Amino acid sequence: MKSRKPCNRGIGPAFDVIGGKWKAAILWELHAQPRRFGELRRLLPEIGEKTLILQLRELEADGIVHREVFHEVPPRVEYSQTKLGATLHAALGPLADWGDRHARRVATARRQAEAAA
Repeated sequence: MKSRKPCNRGIGPAFDVIGGKWKAAILWELHAQPRRFGELRRLLPEIGEKTLILQLRELEADGIVHREVFHEVPPRVEYSQTKLGATLHAALGPLADWGDRHARRVATARRQAEAAA
């Protein structure tokens, strides 16, 4: 029997989509309502403009985010969650809960590991 690598199933493909520092945060902000690029920049002030553009493009390519261009003057673009994105958002909820419950414990463990090194 051929062994399967864990990265080829379940968690691997999921992290391929949400991997990186910002994709989950972007998805979280798009959950409530569609957002314009400038709104996302204000909601996520730590992310650089180039990085935000790249992350949005990747999420769009994966079918998680929809980009709609309104042909107006001036042009307007809105980003929203797709149905697939909504299912990913629902899957991130328990992960966010885990982070809320264990953030202090993880931070303490990291400090202890750094001090021991």
